[in-house]
Amino acid sequence: MELKAVMLLALVATLALASSTLPLASAQSATGVKATYVAYNAPSVNWELGAVSASCAVWDEDKPPEWRSKYWWTAFCGAAGPQGDAACGLCIQVTNAATGAAATVRVVDDCGRANGGAVLGMDTPVFYQIDTDGRGMADGQLEVNYQFVDCQD
Repeated sequence: MELKAVMLLALVATLALASSTLPLASAQSATGVKATYVAYNAPSVNWELGAVSASCAVWDEDKPPEWRSKYWWTAFCGAAGPQGDAACGLCIQVTNAATGAAATVRVVDDCGRANGGAVLGMDTPVFYQIDTDGRGMADGQLEVNYQFVDCQD
């Protein structure tokens, strides 16, 4: 292997290790943001990120099925928290601002899936789960609060 390739692999491994050991700050949260639903249909594609062209598939497709299916999926593009590839695989607690219903989701994609200015594009089943008053489905979006949390893998 060429020296550049070895150095690149070492850098990627170092960054992955560093990011996996950093505590998530509570400042990585936001209130009153839009969330919508996305038809990832994760169970029907066997929780395969590549099958839905999720942007994080390049980083997380090789994770075991138990890891990929532990949490429902979301696209994320919020201003508070890691951006782009740095958010891949992280967990977010999402709370319906109107009802307080909450769920933890895993970031598997970027903003391409969240539409209408939404910060989160959650797989439809988890959107239903926190849409306890039905207003989200009626409006096509929910007002939510989110906070990055440690995944319980």
